[in-house]
Amino acid sequence: MRILLTNDDGIHAEGLAALERIARTMSDDVWIVAPETDQSGLAHSLSLSEPLRLRRVSEKQYALRGTPTDCVIMGIRQVMDTKPDLVLSGVNSGSNVADDVTYSGTIAGAIEGTLQGVRSFALSQAYLHENGTRVVPWEVVEEYAPALLGKLIDIDLPDGTFLNLNFPNCRPDQVSGIEVTAQGNLAFNLQVEERADGRGFPYYWLRFGERSGIFRPGTDIHALKENRISVTPLKLDLTDYSVQDRVARALGYGVAD
Repeated sequence: MRILLTNDDGIHAEGLAALERIARTMSDDVWIVAPETDQSGLAHSLSLSEPLRLRRVSEKQYALRGTPTDCVIMGIRQVMDTKPDLVLSGVNSGSNVADDVTYSGTIAGAIEGTLQGVRSFALSQAYLHENGTRVVPWEVVEEYAPALLGKLIDIDLPDGTFLNLNFPNCRPDQVSGIEVTAQGNLAFNLQVEERADGRGFPYYWLRFGERSGIFRPGTDIHALKENRISVTPLKLDLTDYSVQDRVARALGYGVAD
């Protein structure tokens, strides 16, 4: 099996090293094309106004000055001589659940792999802040991902569908199971913080405040709260079919006599 890895935390991220170890339990033919720098929060964006600079780090490992989407495109269409059998994106430092998936560069890597016609998975590891330090239990994803991917890799997925895997913040022996979930909902509390530079001119940081959510059973955020691994099928078709008739009526057509 030929596997392409990418992420949004950058070529030197600890999660990417963990993902490579996971991938090598499945194949010896592992390729990496990852961003040169952190690209978190850039979602499914393309670099159209800047050139893409590709740097060979080692055999089958490349850093790209671009987004995760750019990395998958370059990996499949430029770096590799044949299309991969699998795209793995991650392992992200932090979960990608609920509304976060619309912002996530990790999810974007799996989206682009899916658009390129390759079976794709996004992997993320939840973590906790302790005394102002991010503590990520990478041992959880490394212990459970190989067997989980082995079970999921050959299932029949519709075109345009990929799987979003999130691993809970706990010790490996505290994982309480695996759950197939739906995308949950988290209320965002994005704050704009104004500061001044050395000359007194204002600049701004976006930062997260406290977030709240409805932890309904069956959702990704509820599964992680209960120390379960969340597996969520996501699809590229964003059409809300349940509203089509309503819109048609408002426009005065498409309604049966």
